[in-house]
Amino acid sequence: MQAAECGDRARLMRLAGAASVTVAVLLIVLKAWAYAASGSVALLGSLADSLLDLAASLITLLAVRVALTPADREHRFGHGKSEGVAGLVQSLIVAGSALYVGIEAVRRLLAPQPLEAPAAALGTLAASLLLTLALFALQRYVIAKTGSLAIAADSVHYQADILTNVALLVGLFASYRFEWHLLDPLLGLFVVGVILWSVRRIAVEALDVLLDRELPTPDRRRIETIIARHPAVLGFHDVRTRSSGHTDFIQLHLELDPELTLFEAHEISEEVAREVRKAFPRAEVLIHVDPYGLAEPRDPF
Repeated sequence: MQAAECGDRARLMRLAGAASVTVAVLLIVLKAWAYAASGSVALLGSLADSLLDLAASLITLLAVRVALTPADREHRFGHGKSEGVAGLVQSLIVAGSALYVGIEAVRRLLAPQPLEAPAAALGTLAASLLLTLALFALQRYVIAKTGSLAIAADSVHYQADILTNVALLVGLFASYRFEWHLLDPLLGLFVVGVILWSVRRIAVEALDVLLDRELPTPDRRRIETIIARHPAVLGFHDVRTRSSGHTDFIQLHLELDPELTLFEAHEISEEVAREVRKAFPRAEVLIHVDPYGLAEPRDPF
């Protein structure tokens, strides 16, 4: 990856991380004021959710800083897996937040309550929705440019917050205007289901990074096609791939004519590596050269 591209990626990731923390702090201040003014239990739940959002955003900011740290003597493959750790921790935090909201929703179903001081509650939720939408738009742009797992995890719980704010706005308004006191907790339970579904996806992605899951099958097929089309390649085996942060790692055994000189074999392996890197600019490619026909243990899959 070129230095300029790495610099742009780092700048965007840091911007998204800082914006996430800033928005979380603003939402906490707004919701604390609104809860003090209205005594709304729904707002209290939303405030607790925002406190968890702040914790998750701070984790994201830290993970981004660590992930962007260059490789060193103790971490020669870089620090990209910190994004996977952040994604997993955030999924647990968001799941806890969702369960808390679910408990509050069930409690409100069993004991419905009318809304007091609706202007403060609804105004705060509307402002929260606008702030969260702006942050979510920035995060999606950064994800499209960088592919950051940590920012993607952060984006998932803010996406859930958008749904939560919409549900609370609709529910609290209907509860106040039409005295449909059960609508608010029912919408809350629906949002909990959406949140938990999103958490499942981001947790799976984080575990894939931490457990060195192979690149997607289409990418592997593309790599194999690039290797096979070089005229000097007589075969290949043990193609292994994984992803860590913004870097993909690709390694393989290349089978070449045993009559080639060491220099010629090296040149061919470099040509293959260059072609793979053209298709996968973020990749580090490691090739081991074998004489064609050599019998040796191979991956059984």
